[in-house]
Amino acid sequence: MYFEIIGEIEDREVIAKGPSVRDRARLTAQFGRGKWKKLKGRATVCLSSGDTCRVELHWYEAHGIGRRKFKIKRFLE
Repeated sequence: MYFEIIGEIEDREVIAKGPSVRDRARLTAQFGRGKWKKLKGRATVCLSSGDTCRVELHWYEAHGIGRRKFKIKRFLE
């Protein structure tokens, strides 16, 4: 990961769940079976360059497995 999340993720919102998650087969093969959901939220991150900024994140999450595959979708500041 080229960034580290600082603090809490705010404004969490479910984008897709169940069969609507397109990468469900890959996630199941890589991390195991679970009720996968794709979520988005906003957080402050520290980039590998040392800069701190506010971003919109997307990630996958399943009960018992946790959060996986974080991705910065856009910079808010």
